[in-house]
Amino acid sequence: MNEELRRIQTGTNIQEKANLIWSIADALRGLYKPHEYGEVILPMTVIKRFHDTLLPTRHKVLDTYDKVKHLEVKDGFLQKASGYVFYNISNFTFENLLSDPNNIEENFLAYLHGFSENVQDVLKNFDFEREITKLANNDKLFFTIQEFNSEKAYMGPDKITSTDMGYIFEELIKKFSESYDEEAGSHFTSRDIIYLMTDLLIAEEKDVLIDEGVAKTVYDQTMGTSQMLSAMEERLKALDAEAEVTTFGQEINEQTYAIAKADTMIRGGNPDNMKLGNTLTNDRFEGYTFDYCISNPPFGTDWKSEYKKVKEEHDKGENGRFGVGLPKKNDGQLLFLLNGLNKLKNTGRMAIIHNGSALFSGAAGSGESEIRRYVIENDWLEAIIQLPNDAFYNTGITTYIWVLTKSKPKHRTGKVQLIDASNMYEKRRKNIGNKRVDITKECREIIVQAYGDFINKEYSIGNRTVESKIFDNIEFGFYKVTVETPQFDSEGNLVLKSGKPVGDSDKRDTEDIPLAEDIHIYFEKEIKPFNKDAWLDENKTKVGYEIPFTRLFYKFELPEKSDSIAGRIKKLEEEIVKSFEALSGQEVEVNE
Repeated sequence: MNEELRRIQTGTNIQEKANLIWSIADALRGLYKPHEYGEVILPMTVIKRFHDTLLPTRHKVLDTYDKVKHLEVKDGFLQKASGYVFYNISNFTFENLLSDPNNIEENFLAYLHGFSENVQDVLKNFDFEREITKLANNDKLFFTIQEFNSEKAYMGPDKITSTDMGYIFEELIKKFSESYDEEAGSHFTSRDIIYLMTDLLIAEEKDVLIDEGVAKTVYDQTMGTSQMLSAMEERLKALDAEAEVTTFGQEINEQTYAIAKADTMIRGGNPDNMKLGNTLTNDRFEGYTFDYCISNPPFGTDWKSEYKKVKEEHDKGENGRFGVGLPKKNDGQLLFLLNGLNKLKNTGRMAIIHNGSALFSGAAGSGESEIRRYVIENDWLEAIIQLPNDAFYNTGITTYIWVLTKSKPKHRTGKVQLIDASNMYEKRRKNIGNKRVDITKECREIIVQAYGDFINKEYSIGNRTVESKIFDNIEFGFYKVTVETPQFDSEGNLVLKSGKPVGDSDKRDTEDIPLAEDIHIYFEKEIKPFNKDAWLDENKTKVGYEIPFTRLFYKFELPEKSDSIAGRIKKLEEEIVKSFEALSGQEVEVNE
């Protein structure tokens, strides 16, 4: 199925299933508040997805269980019978559960307990058994199972792909989060942005990836519902159907972790590779390295509560993930950048989303600047792509994809590519939260082409443009120097200490000097002529790094002529007067 047909099918499936599931949730109003619907509907959706996935091999599993139930180790036999890494040995289905309404709570619990241990772990993170009792005690359990058993609620993988299911979960989470005034977008990234990230990651390696026998590992340190992982697997297998793709992820939210683990199991992945926990304070993949890292970590959120453990890791120096430097406590996004680099193989590649502050926040010598310095001086930063505003569900701010690798191709060595793709989008017919634009397939291909060409050039489709610029690494670095001016006493004499002039703190100044320039030559040329007595306090000189993206793409536009502005104002005044006269029936005299 080509991408356009898949997109249409996905859109239809999402709309139908999400609306149906939300209508079931709405029927629980009174027993649950809208923001609490997720406590029932999310686990029920996961359970029904498992149920429908296992239906075709159900009898084979039960027959196999009869033969091996006396064995101490039987997982392998039952997994082989089910065709998945999970199974259910219960005699119940949603269909026959409904035939015994008087015992539906007991039977439904028995059905859930029939799942394999890896599914039990998923359900445990929903804490669902408490809700089952609440539903049963209020005569809502039978209704809920009945509605999920309808033909329209079928969610087997033969009809609902992993991509579809990811969107369905995301749509539900968005609805629940909006009901609770929570940041829905913290749980997921829209698929158009994910596809752009995956295509940027594989753009330089397509020829290799098409070869048979490719084996790759993919890691998402803030995986949400694991859609970045599934999209990366989809992309790699589109190039080589026989590719061996192993996904790994960590997630802090219990419910989204459970959804991610369920999705991984149905995709045939190893559920043990999905870990629950805070990536910053509890690294569940210590010692691991991966071929690809892809993630959209939280930005603009503080990490004060994690400070103690993060600082302990920082104090390990090069033996820890954060030895390079620590950003301010009100924004931990660059800590995720360091974690991702720590998890990257020497031949690995990473795509990570940041907001604008990651480009320039922090003065020379600060944690943020030192992290940028570490990345750029090691020549790991390949490209930064500015995305269109209003591309995310939960924010309209400017965002960027950073592409990093520890082994740049020869033609990129010592260079950084900046791509302004802020104008490459299509307007959505209907907004989803703050998401008002899509990066369509056509838009994405232009962005990826600009990245792959690696030249200074502007690309366009109609009135949509992408601009690529190439810079030397050193252009992002600067010296922050301290300029001192001598102090005089009240009688105009020079104040000395140990025979040397004393600097006047009130006249002390700093200057940013590009790394490519000689400090002393710059001082003599740009500072000394305007302050003949000044000198540099070289003990205070610091090296800083920043990426002034907006300034580097700034285009000067002549201001509109005053006559033109006056003309527009006059025309507006005339329109206002006409409207007033039409409403009031009175003529208005306008002074010229």
